[in-house]
Amino acid sequence: MGFRLLFSATPFPGFTAQLEWQSADLGGNWYFSHDLDIEGWLCPALLKNFEVPPTTIIAKFERKRG
Repeated sequence: MGFRLLFSATPFPGFTAQLEWQSADLGGNWYFSHDLDIEGWLCPALLKNFEVPPTTIIAKFERKRG
């Protein structure tokens, strides 16, 4: 069992969470979700998808099938 995460710097149909940038730390970035009331650190691999850390990340979590 697992999940699939879709994410973008702009809203897209069916998104389930919005993450707001809080601060940079140890090469990664802290984000907070008001929707989920949780904070999390995203590692430097985030920059493989974005040139600079976006101020907002729009996300959709889906249960992995199979």
